Amino acid sequence: MLQTISLSKQYGSHQALAGLSVQIAPGEVFCMLGANGAGKTTSIKLMLGLLTPSAGQVLVHGVDVHRDPLAARRQMLYLPEQIALYGEMSGLENLDYFAGLAGVGDRRPSLLLEWLHEAGIPEDAAHRRAATYSKGMRQKVAIALAIARSARVLLLDEPTSGLDPQASAEFHALLLRQRDAGAAIYMATHDLFRAREVATTIGLMRGGHLVRTLKATDVSALELERLYLDEMRAPLM
Repeated sequence: MLQTISLSKQYGSHQALAGLSVQIAPGEVFCMLGANGAGKTTSIKLMLGLLTPSAGQVLVHGVDVHRDPLAARRQMLYLPEQIALYGEMSGLENLDYFAGLAGVGDRRPSLLLEWLHEAGIPEDAAHRRAATYSKGMRQKVAIALAIARSARVLLLDEPTSGLDPQASAEFHALLLRQRDAGAAIYMATHDLFRAREVATTIGLMRGGHLVRTLKATDVSALELERLYLDEMRAPLM
């Protein structure tokens, strides 16, 4: 369970995030939509404990992120827009290295290859240098790390920005598998149509405020687009 309670971040007179309260249970995907500067990335940095909130709390399965950040982070995996891998190392070696940093004890090559395969990377590609990987392949290594760690909470910040349609579809299919495995997922994105496909709940954020939440099954993709545009044009109360 990932929960934020009246989470806020203020920089002087600028309210970057204002009283965000969301609750994401295991097996749920919360997609946060909003323009650049809406507060989506700020919310993720607060959830990770990289920023100190001006007010409010973040709880990861009951652990307060800001009181015990290490315990909370052990249950989370963060996927930024750009995944940084060591280019001179293979995908397999990168996974071994990052899984070791994350405290994964059993990192037999057969297990590493199994996790990479589950994330959509075949064995021949697993042994290639990561410098040859596309963005979609780098994202799959990150998903393999989530599998290796049995991450209970995934935080994703524009993970499909710049991916072609096929790579985007493959990534979201992997995301659904993590959802079905019981992960609680929070994803900041601009992609309305993919959000409609993968989310259980969709939030619309503007000016640091969560201005609307809705169940993904309650709207079509076109209705979601209309609601989004209406909210982005409406006066902010």
